[in-house]
Amino acid sequence: MNRLLTSTAAVALAFAAPPAFADMEAAQQFLDAEIGDVSTLTREEQEAEMQWFIDAAADFQGMDINVVSETITTHEYEAQVLAPAFSAITGINVTHDLIGEGDVVERLQVQMQSGQNVYDAFVNDSDLIGTHWRYGQARNLTEWMAGGGADVTSPTLDLEDFIGTQFTTGPDGNLYQLPDQQFANLYWFRYDWFTDEQTKSDFESEFGYELGVPVNWAAYEDIAEFFTGRDMSYIEGEPTSVWGNMDYGKKDPSLGWRYTDAWMSMAGMGDTGEPNGLPVDEWGIRVNENSQPVGACMDRGGATNSPAAVYAVNKAIEWLQNYSPPQAAGMTFSEAGPVPGQGDIAQQMFMYTTFVAPLVDSEAVMNEDGTPKWRLAPSPHGVYWEEGMKVGYQDVGSWTILDSTPDDRAKAAWLYAQFVTSKTVDVKKSDVGLTFIRDSTINSDYFTDRALNLGGLVEFYRSPARTQWSPTGTNVPDYPKLAQLWWQNIGDAMSGAKTTQAALDQLCADMEDVMSRLERAGVQGDLGPVLNEEQDAEYWLNEPGAPKPALENEDEEPQTVSYDELIQSWQ
Repeated sequence: MNRLLTSTAAVALAFAAPPAFADMEAAQQFLDAEIGDVSTLTREEQEAEMQWFIDAAADFQGMDINVVSETITTHEYEAQVLAPAFSAITGINVTHDLIGEGDVVERLQVQMQSGQNVYDAFVNDSDLIGTHWRYGQARNLTEWMAGGGADVTSPTLDLEDFIGTQFTTGPDGNLYQLPDQQFANLYWFRYDWFTDEQTKSDFESEFGYELGVPVNWAAYEDIAEFFTGRDMSYIEGEPTSVWGNMDYGKKDPSLGWRYTDAWMSMAGMGDTGEPNGLPVDEWGIRVNENSQPVGACMDRGGATNSPAAVYAVNKAIEWLQNYSPPQAAGMTFSEAGPVPGQGDIAQQMFMYTTFVAPLVDSEAVMNEDGTPKWRLAPSPHGVYWEEGMKVGYQDVGSWTILDSTPDDRAKAAWLYAQFVTSKTVDVKKSDVGLTFIRDSTINSDYFTDRALNLGGLVEFYRSPARTQWSPTGTNVPDYPKLAQLWWQNIGDAMSGAKTTQAALDQLCADMEDVMSRLERAGVQGDLGPVLNEEQDAEYWLNEPGAPKPALENEDEEPQTVSYDELIQSWQ
């Protein structure tokens, strides 16, 4: 059912049945005006795929459905271009709402708690895979595609072509979400400044080693100090004062993502193991051998308030205060993302690559020939990090249909989800948003030609290394309830209202309070939390792995690598 039909003849055969109705004229206009040859399919294959959508939608003509996603470039393209095209082609009227990511999670939570159909489908991060697997309220897509949804599942869906389904599959082996957009968290830097001879010479004179991509946080800090306040006007057109770091610190839901999205694991807080540390993950949550959460605080074997976690947050605060634009402390995720495009940021430890799309439109950081002045590389790691640990975060925004959605509306929404992820449109959608989901798109001739303009993004997604960047895993039993605790508590540390240790002590206690309530309620059955008995933290600190005892010296020898050598590791 989901195998790729590679030949034109095979595709034509799949769609050989005469349509009950057809609006191929609208499909052809869409293909002419929007897609052209920016697709991995031939025009004949595109038309065949569109004909299948027309036929499959016959029973849903005139239906109005509502879907929702967060506001990023990719979803703006879907809402503004693909949704109207789908409606014209199929007769299903789609309202695609764009709201903040926190609002998406909140409305999903409302629907799960009330059983009322708020939206017919959500583009919901795979960070909730532990939630969906445990609660059993999201449609099991593996069973849906083979059963009730078989008649509306495209023969050219080709699940094997999706690069993120391992993150949307539960431990039971079933698919619960269909990837729609995917972006990683990478190190970003001004390649033109880092390779300038005067800049390199000045850095080596001051720090005694070569300027390059930082491998560890010690080198990142040196580079941040070196560039902050530096006059770069000896390079024509560059600013007279720049910053060595960019981040954000406003007490806002997006502040929590900054830390749950693998900042703690990059510091070295959790355990080794991919895609997420086991038994302790990047949230500091420990699970038992049955994947049941048993604690987040050190006295239950968790690591959320461990020395490595304190180190992680303290470094972020220090760099935000000392090396970042003053306004950064009052910014959110969406406000801070475009700032490097203004041209006065030397490096950023932690850039969500969804912001590459606006960067390529920023003249201050692009050359006249369309090539970037910047590059992307793996983020450096902290002093507690060790080989085999998670190296970074990857967002996989995915179509999620809840069981509370009526079957006919679910089928219509599933058609729309497949349309916006179809091979017909995926190369064009990826060209706009640069959030890749299909292997065929990444390896297309189109992106071979465009790779030089994207600063290493294509090379990263073509490499096996991309699997080392992963979303939140299944240790987290209830993402909506637990995620909201992070920004509130870390916000207290960022503002100075509490010490970092006090804020993290409160955070892990709050998480355990939620997990304790889940345990008592029994709503997640045998998959839910079973908290360990409390005991002295020293017991766990003396055990192997996380939580790790404080290092006597958290300073380390700074290490850099040349970008050109590093990029070879992605080949």
